[in-house]
Amino acid sequence: MRLKISHITEYRYPTPMEFFLQRLRLTPKSGPGQTVGAWKTSVEGANFEVGYDDHFGNRVQLLSITAETDSVRIIAEGEVETSDLAGVVGPHVSNAPLWLFKRETPLTKPGKLVRELTRGLTGTDLEKMHALMLSIHETIAYEPGNTTTATTAEDALEHKKGVCQDHAHAFIAAARSMKIPARYISGYLFMEDKLEQEATHAWAEVYIPDLGWVGFDPANNLCPDDRYIRVACGLDYRDAAPVSGMRIGSGEEKMTVTVKIVEQPAGQSQSQSQG
Repeated sequence: MRLKISHITEYRYPTPMEFFLQRLRLTPKSGPGQTVGAWKTSVEGANFEVGYDDHFGNRVQLLSITAETDSVRIIAEGEVETSDLAGVVGPHVSNAPLWLFKRETPLTKPGKLVRELTRGLTGTDLEKMHALMLSIHETIAYEPGNTTTATTAEDALEHKKGVCQDHAHAFIAAARSMKIPARYISGYLFMEDKLEQEATHAWAEVYIPDLGWVGFDPANNLCPDDRYIRVACGLDYRDAAPVSGMRIGSGEEKMTVTVKIVEQPAGQSQSQSQG
């Protein structure tokens, strides 16, 4: 499947900012199941300071303002050729050691509810992960607006509501509590049957001996196929967030996000808003 993506993030402020620094993880790389044909990130109202690959292998770009401004526009766009590998990404290739992905984080610290997810799981590790994915899908209802980027896996399970990053955090927390390496993935999901969806998507990968990294999307209860594009990975959302940063200035920030994904050459398109 050949997908064309346009991802626009706009910030507006009631008064000009004194300082603005943003970290972008908006550049996908070629790898198992995806080949990036062309990709470009541009900005209006800010300047690129530096670009580098972090210890997870993510392409990172830093933005700052050089003069007071009340708006910033970030555009990431390009084309990616994808293939269906049934979620299997393969061997671990990273500067970050495999054991690091067993480490809990504040967002994925297991509590009583996370540990309850693992009770009764039987079979091989792969079979356990499929059962875990279904359990989380049935436990946490997809309801945007009830959680934030600071919501922990345990909180999402307690309230039984959340979005894709909450499903991913719960899955990662449960897998790590079973001593299985797990990582957070951010990217895009092309959904043919929906005109409106999240701007970006998130799911999880676990390391299974003999297979390597395998993707699981508890929000949709399926393993990633050729509709998925991997962009960044990390221990949790904070390591892989598409845009994160800080600012100094008064007034409430207004952010809008628009993503358009078009399947080539069929010309099928859709719009998404960030959840």
